Amino acid sequence: MIESIKRSGWDPIPRDGVVGVTGNVLLIREGLLIAHLKFEEHATIDEHSAPYEIDVICLAGRGHMSIGNQRFEFKQDERAVWPRGIDHRLWTEDTTMETLMVERYES
Repeated sequence: MIESIKRSGWDPIPRDGVVGVTGNVLLIREGLLIAHLKFEEHATIDEHSAPYEIDVICLAGRGHMSIGNQRFEFKQDERAVWPRGIDHRLWTEDTTMETLMVERYES
């Protein structure tokens, strides 16, 4: 079966501590959320944790990521896994970045 995707549009991420990041939810199903995020220059998603694992895929550009106490450069065609319960963060400096977020949560 083929279905149309009802995109929500490029909306600012509605969370304190998020600056210069817009998102577009592509899929919500039981236990699964997939979203495309765009980061402007000097954008950030604040450090936080989640009660489920998240796959993060860099589709374009480059930025930075922290997982726990470690910091990494994160660039196009790379993937990372954020473990459940561990603080993580994404940000850009003088570049832009696009990511795909795959969140698998228990419903």
